[in-house]
Amino acid sequence: MNNLLNSEAPGLQPGGSRAGTEIPRLEKPLARWVATCALFLFGTGVPVHAGLIKPDVDYSNYQTPLLVQMVNRIKAKISARLGQRENRRDRYFIIPFAYQNFGNKPDLSHSFISVIRVFPDKEQPKYTAGLRRGNYRNRNFEAFTISWIPHDFDKNPHLCVFDGFGSRIDPKRNQCRPVVGRNFSLPETLKLAVNEKVAVGMWGPYEIKKAAFDLAVKRKRLLDGGSIRYIADDRLYRKDRVAINCFHAMAGLEHLYPSGGFLGTGWRMWGIDGTARVLIEYTKAAHNYGLILEPVDYKRDLYGFVYAPEANTIGVYNPFRNASAYHD
Repeated sequence: MNNLLNSEAPGLQPGGSRAGTEIPRLEKPLARWVATCALFLFGTGVPVHAGLIKPDVDYSNYQTPLLVQMVNRIKAKISARLGQRENRRDRYFIIPFAYQNFGNKPDLSHSFISVIRVFPDKEQPKYTAGLRRGNYRNRNFEAFTISWIPHDFDKNPHLCVFDGFGSRIDPKRNQCRPVVGRNFSLPETLKLAVNEKVAVGMWGPYEIKKAAFDLAVKRKRLLDGGSIRYIADDRLYRKDRVAINCFHAMAGLEHLYPSGGFLGTGWRMWGIDGTARVLIEYTKAAHNYGLILEPVDYKRDLYGFVYAPEANTIGVYNPFRNASAYHD
């Protein structure tokens, strides 16, 4: 996993084909998972953080790039889960993420998820076409990330969320329009986070069933297929299957455009609070039981990475109970 989640298959590029693409029915959820990027929702939320919760930040890996710090943490946790004994079956894991700036502005917040399959030892892997392949400690794996953003966001990081008087209340007043979307890889997404110097959080890895992995692959195929566009406020577009935001790209794999319930409502449900809200819904909803194979504590399981301009900087923005520092 030294190149874990790197060089993933390219997503939709400008001008990608849309004609004739069938929208598959996705039977069950991987579940109201992640990706609450710049989503305006209504109702009540469950805040996970309140600004500078804890001033203590671990600077021991400060010189290590953010991507490497995260990948090392994923590798260590999955390796510990697998143990030293022979692994005789496929194992599947998800890692939910979120990032946000101080003030949690919707145009500088994002949620996304990585999905990993570890193959049995001493067996020839049957890889899934289009997914990143790798090997770590003589174990083969494949992985991908779902991170739904405008296709040129790395070159033009100016997200139109609400434009027009009253647009937060009435979507018909919103002047923002759908654009071509692209599914960004984990390195590409974290580069965006580093460029904005935001706080980045991760949960898990959590082990999941094969059914959840398969649904995530279907959603990646759909996003890469070119039939769906991106828009941050998708209230006028998702039902007609025109465009969705990154929340609805991941929020309910059993329904392409879920609406209502905890994931269709919630004030300021973007960034860390948005991903946490998804985790709550995922673990509480009866129809989601069984897809995730271990308990989820959306507060205690969250680990953060915070930007610091220099080593041992005091007073950095840290919305986490436990966090490490990064600078590139």
